[in-house]
Amino acid sequence: MISKAARQGRDFIARHGETVFNAAGRLQGDHPHTPLTRAGFAQADEMGRALRAALGAKPKLTLWASPTGRALQTLAVIAEHLELDWHDARTDPRLVEIGMGSWGGRYYADVIAEVGPVFDPVHAMLSPAPDGELYHQIAERVSGWLADTDEDPGDRLVIMHGISSRVMRGVMTGAPVIPALGAPAAPGLTQGSVVMIERGVETLVHRGTGYAPA
Repeated sequence: MISKAARQGRDFIARHGETVFNAAGRLQGDHPHTPLTRAGFAQADEMGRALRAALGAKPKLTLWASPTGRALQTLAVIAEHLELDWHDARTDPRLVEIGMGSWGGRYYADVIAEVGPVFDPVHAMLSPAPDGELYHQIAERVSGWLADTDEDPGDRLVIMHGISSRVMRGVMTGAPVIPALGAPAAPGLTQGSVVMIERGVETLVHRGTGYAPA
């Protein structure tokens, strides 16, 4: 499940900005396109400025993103700050958010009224929907992506989501499997946050101003 630890270069893992689903209190999951709000674009601007300060103009970065609209919108803003070409970005469906099954797109309040709490306050994670994706499945897919892209040269920037990025960061840093989840998970970060992982060690680059406990 754990990727090779010897990849050369740093990985900058970013969580997309706030979306209209986040603002409305809807379960988003792997929904393909939920646009950023004005707050979400502002968070993307903050990440772009932070990365520009850390890396300078036109850094040598391999650009990766979840194929969802919100991740690509976030990347577009960051790429502009870095003076990089958004069209050079690669996408992979293994970088998407947790699949929410029949809960996807529904209001949190409606699902909670129907089935009870759907948020685990101990681990700050969503409970998987009965027909949704399990955490060990997320770990397997992101681990597959890490293994397949292990030869990427130098530094890279990856725009992802709250839950899937936590699992991938857990895999990359060798975090222990959380028994209740069946997968490793790094601590949660607010929307608009960026971390750097180098040889299994994570450093916070920018803590976003967004919400979202996962």
